[in-house]
Amino acid sequence: MKIFIVSLLCISWLLGMHVEYRQWEKGKTFSDYMHERNISASLLESISKEDQKFLLEIRNDYNYYELLDDEGTLEQSLIPISKEMQIHLFRNENGTYGFDIIPIQYREEPFFGKINITSNPYSDALEATQYPKVAERLSMALKGVFDTSRLHKGDEIDFFYTQRTRLGTVCATPMIKMVRIASRGKEKFIYVDEDGYGYDEIGKKVAYTVTGKKKVVYTRRVKGRKRGSRFGMPLRHVRITSSFSYRRWHPILHRYRPHHGTDFGARRGTPLLAVNNGKVIYAGWMRGYGRVVKIKHAGGYVSLYAHQSRIRVKRGQYVKKGQIIGYVGSSGRSTGPHLHFGLMKNGRWIDPMKVLRKKSVGGNSVLKKFTKYKTVKTTKYRKVEIKGAQEHKKRLQAYLIDNAPSYIWKKECFEGRMKDEEVLDDDE
Repeated sequence: MKIFIVSLLCISWLLGMHVEYRQWEKGKTFSDYMHERNISASLLESISKEDQKFLLEIRNDYNYYELLDDEGTLEQSLIPISKEMQIHLFRNENGTYGFDIIPIQYREEPFFGKINITSNPYSDALEATQYPKVAERLSMALKGVFDTSRLHKGDEIDFFYTQRTRLGTVCATPMIKMVRIASRGKEKFIYVDEDGYGYDEIGKKVAYTVTGKKKVVYTRRVKGRKRGSRFGMPLRHVRITSSFSYRRWHPILHRYRPHHGTDFGARRGTPLLAVNNGKVIYAGWMRGYGRVVKIKHAGGYVSLYAHQSRIRVKRGQYVKKGQIIGYVGSSGRSTGPHLHFGLMKNGRWIDPMKVLRKKSVGGNSVLKKFTKYKTVKTTKYRKVEIKGAQEHKKRLQAYLIDNAPSYIWKKECFEGRMKDEEVLDDDE
């Protein structure tokens, strides 16, 4: 199958067909479009998986074209999926439809403009061309290159620009290529790059500023990290009734025995707190200690909470420092409500208060490195190179020599320029 580019207007006139220009509806799928046009669903099955992905890229702000016969039957349609590619749907001689993805073909039309200054370049260009985008691009080209406040009434601005069209419809921003300013017997040419910025000459270096981040590393003396106890108290309000001892008179057994812990006096039901993060390794009854909770902590420590009235944790449970694990009671061998708190280090009982009362000690000052990022501006230079600049200047000068009339923008102006457009015909 060969694809030929032919004139849309010629086909429409010879075969009694007409072109319709539509906007893709929001939420509409390619399958919905096929159903509207009575196209068999078997066409979708014939489309490769790779091409089916493109069907999802049709956006509701895209415009598409349909070539219809005098009975309204679809002969061809061109549906954009991006600024460069489009879906081509065409009807074969046997009535079936074919599918293809092809590039979008644009026409780049040259135009010239001439304005006489009465107020300012933007207003005068808008009045002359009736095309706001041309006026905007002209103002952009003059900005920073020519002081428009120096213009006087009667001064002349001539410019050459191109406009992309597709099937007679404007589809891109106009591109100003060259501007000439004639003021009080002097003329000035302004070259315009692809971004729309103007320069009074080409080939020279121009400065521009780049903003970035610079890494700065510095040192500063700071206080050292505090070292000390990680443990808290097992009660919110502390009242010690009996201290740690290797030989203490037992109030119930009436003999001297080691007292491996510290007794805290408190009312029955007072919450007991875990002195540090850890794992409960025992929670239950333990002979003379009554109801007991034992917690294993980091660093080889194990804490014990005895004579509880009620236990609130279970064996294997992880607890945090300050979490309630039970309540003060008088279970086991006890003379009244209190907490017997014991602390082991690597399997040996130690005086809990030497750990619980250990205060944090400030370390020595040390030098520490800090990093920050500083915003810096750097001036760089680049050479102005505008492709086709001299050719654009010659075209504008030729236009001035011909003394052509000022171009007035109208949509109908494109109709006379419709030649060799992109409608596709099939030839077996």
